[in-house]
Amino acid sequence: MKRKIFISLNIPEQDRKRLARLAEKWHDLPVKWTRAANLHITLAFLGFVLETDLPEICQKVAEAAQKNTIFDLEFDEISLFPSADEPRAVALIGRPSEELKNLVNSLEDTLDIAYAPRKSFRAHVTLGRIRKNKWAELETEPRILEKFAISLPVDAVDIMASDFDGGEGEYAVLESCPLV
Repeated sequence: MKRKIFISLNIPEQDRKRLARLAEKWHDLPVKWTRAANLHITLAFLGFVLETDLPEICQKVAEAAQKNTIFDLEFDEISLFPSADEPRAVALIGRPSEELKNLVNSLEDTLDIAYAPRKSFRAHVTLGRIRKNKWAELETEPRILEKFAISLPVDAVDIMASDFDGGEGEYAVLESCPLV
């Protein structure tokens, strides 16, 4: 059997709830909002993976995690992502982080999914995905840009499975790999 697998940083529960409450101010917009329990930061998407390949993936992610030290990620705004001109999502946007870039490069290199080392990596948390057709029907395109400062600790990398039951995605932590 295959499962949809990705590598992520999970967000503490109180911060997920806080972000979901903040996003409520835009709930009248044509956006499919992410449930608080599913808010995370994707570092690498592996796609559909055979269950038999998961132990090797877990081992490699643990190796990459051990090459990186604990750090904090700083976020400073909620805005349309990737840009206000061509939005696909509403997201919490992070500041550039050298530690995050190094972590992503370690993961991609260890998993052999890197094309070239990243020069930068700016984290984002997808609060909701824009419903493109309905968004285009709006008389005026909304502009979302709100300052929102938050610091999130990064002390582990999680291997996640995206399971769909009844049309609603559920994310499950398969393994958590601590940083040093």
